[in-house]
Amino acid sequence: VFIPAILITVFVCTLVAMATAVLMERVAYRPLRGSPRLIPLITSIGVSFFIQNAVILLFGTGAKAYPQNPDWLEEQIPGLGIEVKKLLVIVIAAISMAGLWYFVERTKTGKAMRAVAEDKEIASLMGIDVNKTIVTTFAVGGAMAGIAGILWGILFKSVIATTGFLPGIKAFTAAVVGGVGNLGG
Repeated sequence: VFIPAILITVFVCTLVAMATAVLMERVAYRPLRGSPRLIPLITSIGVSFFIQNAVILLFGTGAKAYPQNPDWLEEQIPGLGIEVKKLLVIVIAAISMAGLWYFVERTKTGKAMRAVAEDKEIASLMGIDVNKTIVTTFAVGGAMAGIAGILWGILFKSVIATTGFLPGIKAFTAAVVGGVGNLGG
């Protein structure tokens, strides 16, 4: 029962996160396309606050618990000294990151994403639909966020409206240290 439930949950959460990301792109970021890079960065902070407060309005300020994990997920793996759920999270995260790497580095859409990130004007002159590519990028980012949310829930069993703030700061720091635009970094 757990495996089909988690697969359905991952599918639904991924779709909802993708739709949310595409909506944010349409409403908050598309009007800022020609503006300096600092403006969308500030907008992302505003969008983050908006989402946090919308969640508080819809669901309240209290913690929302995830359903209880099955007992086998909480057990230690003999010889490794790690819980099954932690290993599961690591494996799913690694598969997700490998899939993202493959998508960005080895597909035509990924090549278009990299071209648009490098130079929007030249990419459009080469025949790339810049708007479609940017929306696709937001959708992929939303899908990855949906998967990350599921993994967070399996690991920590509850969320509050501001749960994503600290991981977001860590992710931003990792992106800066690893190199913005450098997927491996």
